[in-house]
Amino acid sequence: MVSYARGMTTREIQGHVRELYGLDGSPELVSKVTDAVHDEIREWQARPLDDVYAIVYFDAVRAKVRDQGPVRNKAVYLGIGVTCTGRKEVLGLRIEQTEGARFWFAVMNELKARGLQDVLIAVVDGLKGFPEAIESVYPEATVQTCIVHLIRHSLAYAGWKERKALASALKAVCQAPTETAAASALDAFEHGAPCAVRSGRGGTSRTTVRRRS
Repeated sequence: MVSYARGMTTREIQGHVRELYGLDGSPELVSKVTDAVHDEIREWQARPLDDVYAIVYFDAVRAKVRDQGPVRNKAVYLGIGVTCTGRKEVLGLRIEQTEGARFWFAVMNELKARGLQDVLIAVVDGLKGFPEAIESVYPEATVQTCIVHLIRHSLAYAGWKERKALASALKAVCQAPTETAAASALDAFEHGAPCAVRSGRGGTSRTTVRRRS
């Protein structure tokens, strides 16, 4: 199944299995096996979820996907949940041509239809409208901008030679114990990289976890 998803044809998989295991299966058999697995995947995609997840990470990974014959490099959007007991699980995977607030709004509604009633902390990238899409379905969720995405965005304003020093200097901001301490560290850093600081200030309101009332 992995070989098929990575773009190998059924005949290439047939030869691969023969070479590795000495087994001879027809291309038709490979097709039947992948079709059977597809049914299990659809069942997994629609499975019920827990009522509450402590943290849910929403992001994307690039993967080679067979699309109507040809294999293309596509973005796979996923939600990874952390249960209240600390267990991680993949809540769902989706492949879409474009990412936007409307897309993530549909994802939130799908998760709710599968039983997810509350998210304590949702960790997202800096996509415009993403926090609002989450809060429209889960109004009590704390939406936090991913620190890694925030740092990457800040480093884009520096040349390659300066990025290592800039990343090191940003640690004082990102590892600050409180919002006030982070703001002070950002003020101290501002003179050396004003554009990067502007990026950091833009995400400050979404990088602090606040206690629920």
